[in-house]
Amino acid sequence: MTIGSSDNTRDQGQENLLRTLADNVPAMIAYYEPQNLRCVFANKRYAESNGWTVDSIIGKTVREAIGEEAWRMIEPQVERVLKGENVEYVRPMTLPNGERRTIEVNLIPHFDQRAQMVGGFVLITDITRHQLAEQAIRDSEERMRKFAAATNEGIFFHKNGILTDVNEALLAIMGYTREEMIGHNTLEFVPPEWQRAVTDYMSAALENPYEAEVVHKNGHNIAVEMVGKTLHLGNETYRLGALRDITARKHAEARIQYLAHHDMLTGLPNRAYLIERLATILALARRHGTLVAIMFIDLDNFKTVNDWLGHHSGDALLKEVATRIKEVLREADMVSRLGGDEFLAILADFAAPEDAARVADKLLESISAPFALEGRQVYANASIGISVFPRDGDNADDLIRHADAAMYSAKEQGRGHSRFYTPGLSDAAAETLARESRLREAVQRGEFVLFYQPQVSVDTLRLVGIEALVRWRDPERGLTDPSEFIEFAESHGLIDEIGQYVLREACRQNKAWQAAGFAALPISVNVSAVQFRRGDLVAGVQRVLEETGLEGRYLELELTESLLMDREVVGDALVGLRALGVKITIDDFGTGYSSLSYLQRYPIDKLKIDRSFIDDLGTDADDRAIAIAIINLAKTLKLTALAEGVERQEQLDFLRANGCDEFQGYLAGNPVPAEEFSAFSRA
Repeated sequence: MTIGSSDNTRDQGQENLLRTLADNVPAMIAYYEPQNLRCVFANKRYAESNGWTVDSIIGKTVREAIGEEAWRMIEPQVERVLKGENVEYVRPMTLPNGERRTIEVNLIPHFDQRAQMVGGFVLITDITRHQLAEQAIRDSEERMRKFAAATNEGIFFHKNGILTDVNEALLAIMGYTREEMIGHNTLEFVPPEWQRAVTDYMSAALENPYEAEVVHKNGHNIAVEMVGKTLHLGNETYRLGALRDITARKHAEARIQYLAHHDMLTGLPNRAYLIERLATILALARRHGTLVAIMFIDLDNFKTVNDWLGHHSGDALLKEVATRIKEVLREADMVSRLGGDEFLAILADFAAPEDAARVADKLLESISAPFALEGRQVYANASIGISVFPRDGDNADDLIRHADAAMYSAKEQGRGHSRFYTPGLSDAAAETLARESRLREAVQRGEFVLFYQPQVSVDTLRLVGIEALVRWRDPERGLTDPSEFIEFAESHGLIDEIGQYVLREACRQNKAWQAAGFAALPISVNVSAVQFRRGDLVAGVQRVLEETGLEGRYLELELTESLLMDREVVGDALVGLRALGVKITIDDFGTGYSSLSYLQRYPIDKLKIDRSFIDDLGTDADDRAIAIAIINLAKTLKLTALAEGVERQEQLDFLRANGCDEFQGYLAGNPVPAEEFSAFSRA
């Protein structure tokens, strides 16, 4: 009894200890007998995870214990265990509360001493948390890989300067393969002149961006912007580096720097760069007691060439002139394009003013030689003004101003000449500057007004159109004719503002007359070649028509015959104007350089016979022949012929006899302000 009792107590204690151990381990444990697969033992965690208590699961088959769904998943594994295999697998598991978990299952067959299977152990570990952690790491790595693959920046990792990983972008930038970079020192890919800077950056563990260079596989250097970051992974310290190719930016910066100091058309230094260099040249001349000459070079007939052949040919001419000037000057000299057709040359370190005069003569000779432009021989001349340091000034501003004054004096002497500065020449330059300032003030103060001249039918003498003519109401000089300021305004960059005023006011007034009940007639406005070549004439006309409410068919634009030669500019503009309904008149027809083929090619409505052919109709047979030819040409091309400057009855009789359509001039009516023209229209 005592012994047996002691044995029972000991067995009970061992069973309790086993139960305690089994219930407190984190794994799920069970034991099944092999014949009927019934549960012989289960710890608390195993039983509860399947919805049982420890007592209720005992005796249940595997199928009953874990349910049909789980049984279908593990049945093949159970078959393997019954054959004596150790089985390990991972499967999902749904807890009684519906929570989804991932478990790792170990099925271990149990054999007795005779190698007979007497049961099977089930050991299950919940690996959900580990799996999620691993997935998070994989996701993070995947994001990093995608980021590294998606970015255009080269990304690399290194430890103590030895590369451990690189992305595809870095390989593309530098031309290497991954195998050619991994395991190599970063400095192997840095040119010698940059290695010290890169080493100092890495040694100090800096993290600010900096610029350097790396070596491409083919040997050329690449400008890059780099940044490094320190990474601590466990007990290891790595550096992450990122670089991007800034070659394009460096080229752009160099280009910007170049453009800041050079003229885009000719490639010559611009005024700002010249002034900077001139200060240095003058300083050296003071120190060595040498002379410096400033030459102000201006082409005499550039506007004519530009109007005749168009701005593309004008640009080509300027580039050729720049080349010829450089060919005449020495290496130590300098030439700059100030703008338009103006150039400034600096002759450094020469002995006497006569030397500068000889250079000026060579420049005039070189520039006057014919240029080949668009299959034509074009001739250009220049006027040159010369000032000498220190005789004519001690600083750049005075010397340039005096050379400019001398150039204007050379033009007044007949052009194609050079002239040295002498005291008093600045007065003329000052007068020109004052005139320009006065004209600018007139634009700002609105001192321009429009006068209106009737255009009349030759046959019926009825009013058929109106021409708007600009006048300057100068407070000091009174009403000023356009012949006194239009050409000056064109050459000094003021014509566009004046032209915009004329166009807008003419359209506004015409719309106002129509609204007041007057007959709807077209109004004619002169357009400068400068306005055409700005490239935005069509958009400007459309804007004015929309603002004033005037229909396009009641606007006529007059342009010079020579302007038709610039096909690229004029052709598109005329098509755009015709789309707006605007009519086109060729002014002063017969005096320009136009080819008659342009009259068929372009949408033209009217030819205006120049007054020079009308003045002497009664006495000059040639003028009569030209007038008749223009009238007949207009009829053939179905254009309207209008004669201007008609002042006498015999002129009108001649035009009527030869079929001219319209005329204007003092015989029809003088140009008058809007109020007087209103009265004329009523009459």
